[in-house]
Amino acid sequence: MTAKSQKNWSDDPARLLRVGDGFSLADVDPDSTPGYEGGKTEGQDDLAAGAEQFDELQERLFAQSRLHHDAPAALLVLQAMDSAGKGGIVRHVIGATDPQGVHLKAFKKPTEEELQHDFLWRIEKEVPKAGYIGVFDRSHYEDVLIGRVRELAPPEEIERRYDAINDFEKRLTDHGVHVVKVMLHISSDEQKARLQERLDRPDKHWKYNPGDVDERKLWPQYMDAYQAVFERTSTERAPWHVVPANAKWYARLAVQALVLDTLERIDPQWPAADFDVEAEKARLAAT
Repeated sequence: MTAKSQKNWSDDPARLLRVGDGFSLADVDPDSTPGYEGGKTEGQDDLAAGAEQFDELQERLFAQSRLHHDAPAALLVLQAMDSAGKGGIVRHVIGATDPQGVHLKAFKKPTEEELQHDFLWRIEKEVPKAGYIGVFDRSHYEDVLIGRVRELAPPEEIERRYDAINDFEKRLTDHGVHVVKVMLHISSDEQKARLQERLDRPDKHWKYNPGDVDERKLWPQYMDAYQAVFERTSTERAPWHVVPANAKWYARLAVQALVLDTLERIDPQWPAADFDVEAEKARLAAT
């Protein structure tokens, strides 16, 4: 089901971009715009239209939870190589709604305290509460991506973590958290161009991290690590979606469509008043 506000999809992005059996990351063209018949201009128009729908659905989700404390929540997990556009998704997709109903967490290198606990300890504390849309800018998947590539944990521990992640996400969905997992897939050449732009523009220097060049040298290893993640943790309850992201406008539109699809399936409703509306109108009129 495509979002009602996005008119130029020829196929359902939730189905089209989903990681299924036999999926190979190497077969995904980062320059492609699968399922979308328009170009950048149409995409920007659809993004604006989708923002209005997203804002209403988010408000309904948040309002519903004010009276129903077991109401659903949603969690968007964003993973990608550096400069793939996670920040743009947060700004242009999630930023279209009231921030009071959004819980954003950007996971960085674990602190000394966090390293004293299981890798999921710091993650569990940030799970969105009922009525909220949570956004993980990087996530528990760092522990099986950089953890594997940089050999920060032994192979048997990485294997254990895949199963722990599946158990964790099952618990989330069992408790009404709808999980949307997205990998923004850019090419190595596109990343190089984006990093070069950050170096060329003084207003972008703050976004540049010298360590990104070191990680680029391990690109094939990271692609293998992502492939392993998809094979081990794309489940029926919490499937992965791979979004080609060389075209920023398409990546934003596709992620918006995935989030809208989830919210439409939740179908949050405005909560009924727990007071006598007509009596309150009369009381108000008398003041």
